Amino acid sequence: MPDTTASNETDTKNESAIEQYLVKDPEKFAINLARMVEEAGRAASAWVGPRENGEVRDSVAEPMTDMVKTFSKLTEYWLSDPSRALEAQTRLFAGYMGVWNSAIQRAQNGDHPDQNAIAPERGDKRFNDPEWGKNAFFDFLKQAYLVTSQWAGDLVTHAQLDDRTKQKASFYVKQLSDAISPSNFILTNPELFRETISSNGENLVRGMRMLAEDIQAGKGDLKLRQSDYSRFEVGKNIATTPGKVVARSALAEIIQYAPSTPDVLKRPLLICPPWINKFYILDLNPEKSFIRWAVEQGHTVFVISWVNPDERHGRKGWEAYIREGLQFALDVVEKTTGEREINAIGYCVGGTLLAAALALFAKEREDRIKSVTFFTTQVDFTFAGDLKIFVDEDQVTALEQSMGAKGYLDGTKMATAFNMLRSGDLIWPYVVNNYMRGKAPLPFDLLYWNADSTRMAAANHSFYLRNCYLQNNLSQGRMELAGQNISLSEITIPVYNLAAREDHIAPARSVFLGCKYFGGKVDYVMAGSGHIAGVVNPVASKKYQYWTDGKPEGEFDDWVARAVETPGSWWVHWHQWIEEKDNSRVPARKLPPASKSLGDAPGTYVKVRV
Repeated sequence: MPDTTASNETDTKNESAIEQYLVKDPEKFAINLARMVEEAGRAASAWVGPRENGEVRDSVAEPMTDMVKTFSKLTEYWLSDPSRALEAQTRLFAGYMGVWNSAIQRAQNGDHPDQNAIAPERGDKRFNDPEWGKNAFFDFLKQAYLVTSQWAGDLVTHAQLDDRTKQKASFYVKQLSDAISPSNFILTNPELFRETISSNGENLVRGMRMLAEDIQAGKGDLKLRQSDYSRFEVGKNIATTPGKVVARSALAEIIQYAPSTPDVLKRPLLICPPWINKFYILDLNPEKSFIRWAVEQGHTVFVISWVNPDERHGRKGWEAYIREGLQFALDVVEKTTGEREINAIGYCVGGTLLAAALALFAKEREDRIKSVTFFTTQVDFTFAGDLKIFVDEDQVTALEQSMGAKGYLDGTKMATAFNMLRSGDLIWPYVVNNYMRGKAPLPFDLLYWNADSTRMAAANHSFYLRNCYLQNNLSQGRMELAGQNISLSEITIPVYNLAAREDHIAPARSVFLGCKYFGGKVDYVMAGSGHIAGVVNPVASKKYQYWTDGKPEGEFDDWVARAVETPGSWWVHWHQWIEEKDNSRVPARKLPPASKSLGDAPGTYVKVRV
């Protein structure tokens, strides 16, 4: 007699696999679909209302026009030569034939995946669910998508275009590829499909409700929820290093942190963070806080906390930020400590501002800063990161017109731009999790900070985009401040220039090139990881590594090839560098009493939200 046991087991497995994609309670499912439509109506109202009232004006035309122009150039390259066009079509067709052959192999091998099938890149989490491989339908979708997206990326890679057009084309192709991934849609994502069926569509009701809430929070624009924000409060369980606000100007609060050692370095440390983000990235929690760690090493730490600008600050440009921010802070540090010699740190655009200020100070004989450290800071923008995609004459002009109406750029605009640089990590996973799975994101302090965006004063932001990204004036000696052309070559104090190997905002190559413009000795150090994790890398975590090799001379790739790798955080190396400049110590400096301070750290400016 024929053995039917194996056949029965196979039939049972197939029936079980099919059942998970069948609606169990059609009536409840229909009710939830109706509720979903109702919540979607709320989301639509939250979107439309501010536009009908004139509170929001969409500016989609400019980026869409730029994308169309870029793709037109890419298309022209491939279609202008019939042989190139045929080659491109042949490669795509061959890819699809490979997918088809893989599907045939599955049918012949009893539904086992084809070992030669195209696979996602290592670390791609979109296709982790087992059904992407076990289920022939979803496996086919996955492979067809991967073939198409890789082919589109290759079109850019192999096109002979100018560097800027190629950078833009690569960015736009990546955005579209991430957006159309089958993992982003309910009917083409097995995990989403199963959850929708098993919950009778309740996930969609929750998701549409969250979408409406996030559009309302963004006042007509989507403010993508990346963390459970209710679990954090600045000054309570984030940004908690003890300190006092010792001074305040129209643009900045100056915070002094309490000592934790009996004696401290004679030279105080002043930190100039970016105004694009809030300073507490350097003080997230006690374990991750660079500020707390620096205090524990004996630094008297002062930090500039920039105002979250509004209409009153629209005309405040770089000179104002230098006078009312940096120079104001120098005066405060000297008055508070009695010391004229100061070590300074600038992070990202805060470092760019600090470099420009130092060049201006050299002309004005302002010499209180005796050493400077730059964290992931660009002073030359030849090899600027992906943000350069958003900067050309047309886009900057449109942005200036938009900022002119209010005097500032909404913080959500910059937050969206930063998220788009890593849309596969910072946009689509949250779109799927929040609005399709209907699940609130987990609490994460770094993403809370990432969402705590700030506005940009119009004059300040315009000056930055034009003088740095658009015209590269700072490194070329063409930037004008206080009526004078400034030159980085006049900065002769010691420089510790930290880059991050995987930084997509201030690429390590760009930071390296900037080293040659300073007039004094520069120590270039490259940390592992990216723009944030490469800097916020506590010693105790024993993560990543850093590279050193003396003078940053010659070509960047040659420097990397000969650099010495050291495991762990660069923080200790930096502190040793500081002590080599001056390690003399004095008794710890006490904070002013409450009656003479303007409040506890982290101050009031940092708590203003957009």
